[in-house]
Amino acid sequence: MSQASANLNLMIKAARKAARGLLRDFGEVENLQVSAKGAGDFVSRADLRSEAQIREELTTGRPNYGWLGEESEEVKGTDPTRRWIVDPLDGTTNYLHGMPHWAISIALEHKGEIVSGVVYDPVKDEMYTAEKGQGAWLNDRRLRVSARRDMISAVFATGIPFAVNPQQLPIFLRQTAKLAPGCAGLRRWGTASLDLAYVAAGRFDGFWEMGLKPWDLAAGMLLVREAGGLIGPALEGGDPFAGGGILCANSELYDRFAETIRTA
Repeated sequence: MSQASANLNLMIKAARKAARGLLRDFGEVENLQVSAKGAGDFVSRADLRSEAQIREELTTGRPNYGWLGEESEEVKGTDPTRRWIVDPLDGTTNYLHGMPHWAISIALEHKGEIVSGVVYDPVKDEMYTAEKGQGAWLNDRRLRVSARRDMISAVFATGIPFAVNPQQLPIFLRQTAKLAPGCAGLRRWGTASLDLAYVAAGRFDGFWEMGLKPWDLAAGMLLVREAGGLIGPALEGGDPFAGGGILCANSELYDRFAETIRTA
């Protein structure tokens, strides 16, 4: 991205700094100290250290901004219009099982709207960035969502409900039963921020998932929008930021995809 703002450059710097420690520990994943947060949901020492590093970098550069991170308490900034929204290790379960598909997600919110976003995949050294009105980028390449028009040729990504939210499993099964026969395939890779980034890059044609948190979504949503995609709630009338689920696709597929998921 040729004309990145000072805020976006700060976000990129923070992501790269935290990534170095995550990569080092990923190489010795069997030695990580892990504590259970809840059934099927784990937090590692690496996760906590990554958030601390990102928070230090961002708050040193912008001490008046607010903070919302996965592993710490929310902090109100002296500037009430801006806050960072951070997932220091999206795909923790993949990370802890030695699977090389996880990311760092950092977003900047201004007056309730996401205006800058970074999703960084350290293993592949893929840096996804976006700023409002400036497009979405993968390293130095401009991104566009896919141009596929037919559901039968489209590949969709999702997240399967697990022990943390088993009550969502029945509706998920209905959704997949309705969608799968009419598309080219479904993928469950376990990192929502990268699912959204892959939609922005045209790798996936669409994505939906229930029960996500703001730090899972914020940066990726901006990537999809800036790459020309459409975004809405997975359930009619829901709010993605309030756990109502998210659904996105290119403009050619969005209406049919949304109808399939919402009427399941």
